[in-house]
Amino acid sequence: MFGLDFSFLNWDVIRSYVASGFYFSIQLTLVAMIGGIALGTVLALMRLSGKKWLEVPATIYVDTLRSIPLVMVIMWFFLIIPFLIGRPIGAELSAIITFTLFEAAYYSEIMRAGIQSVPKGQVYAGYAVGMNYGQTTRLIVLPQAFRNMLPVLLTQTIILFQDTSLVYAIGAYDLLKGFEIAGKNFNRPVETYLVAAVVYFVICFSLSMLVRRLQHKIAIIR
Repeated sequence: MFGLDFSFLNWDVIRSYVASGFYFSIQLTLVAMIGGIALGTVLALMRLSGKKWLEVPATIYVDTLRSIPLVMVIMWFFLIIPFLIGRPIGAELSAIITFTLFEAAYYSEIMRAGIQSVPKGQVYAGYAVGMNYGQTTRLIVLPQAFRNMLPVLLTQTIILFQDTSLVYAIGAYDLLKGFEIAGKNFNRPVETYLVAAVVYFVICFSLSMLVRRLQHKIAIIR
């Protein structure tokens, strides 16, 4: 049908071309998620600190990265980091650094909303029992903020997984790159791109359904 032939796609082809790319896409997603949430939480606390010397740099960082297309940031870091340190670091490592720093800006806004969703009364209650600012934030505010915003954090992570295909621009061997190389080697680029689209859709749709179920459970707990 339509001259398409998927007969070349078998387990050997997937193992040889696609598996390593899929592994890197998952690795990039997990590392960028963990690093992005950690850095994003720090940025959110800086923006909510009420101290200009903390708030202003964090605001500039977040607003700047959120206003630039991700593919441009990927290209900039890929070209600038080797220039600054005097040696190449490779497309994969450059992608990990870029995604972590870029996604932190988006996770920061999510965490800022989560922190602001915690009632002030609970913060004052922490102070009343002798906790300082750090203890109140670590033991009372952040656990509730993470729980309240968990579905949104996971949704952003799904978007992050979709965006990993952009590392194709710097030659990193991700899931899409694996399909592309397989298509070139077997002279079936259309078929491999179609399969890649289906794989991305199935993964992201399945994760979205899981996030929706989690959101309902959190709503029931509340």
